[in-house]
Amino acid sequence: MQRNSKSQPSLHNGQRPVPPQLPIVLVGMMGVGKSTVGRRLAARLGLPFVDADEEIERAAGMSIAEMFERYGEAHFRDGERRVIARLIDGAPKVIATGGGAFMQPETRAHILSSARAVWLDADIDVLVDRVSRRDGRPLLKGRNPREVLTELAAVRNPVYALAPIHVRSVAAPHETAVETIMKALNA
Repeated sequence: MQRNSKSQPSLHNGQRPVPPQLPIVLVGMMGVGKSTVGRRLAARLGLPFVDADEEIERAAGMSIAEMFERYGEAHFRDGERRVIARLIDGAPKVIATGGGAFMQPETRAHILSSARAVWLDADIDVLVDRVSRRDGRPLLKGRNPREVLTELAAVRNPVYALAPIHVRSVAAPHETAVETIMKALNA
């Protein structure tokens, strides 16, 4: 039986990727490209892609900014924890999380024990450039993005570093990060 090569995910060098047995969860700062890289990675692996923030908004019936404003960050993080736990159901898929998800001890423990965690990391200049293209980030509301991102990175990067796979996202096409993740997953 001949297979249709167009339907098979592949590496750029022609090798087929090893299908992951666990969900792949992308963690990292806002603006690092988790959703964009996640969609492309999922397509390359032939897996479903899920954006945890979109799932949280769907479950709550409101935007994340509205949740922060109406109920506060603690309430949002509790909902985020429950949604991510539901998404990590053992089935292989690619999940993009919000920047603060991995900072919550229970969420982080679940990701590390039940999925392959990938830390997408980028320089502050890259993050500032990317977040400036999109409104609606509650932690940046009315504040200087560079200052906020610098403060958050100082606290969050040591925690993100607990992810077993670390990939730098640079001011280049997101496909570069996808390729690096593919190599790390197949190593």
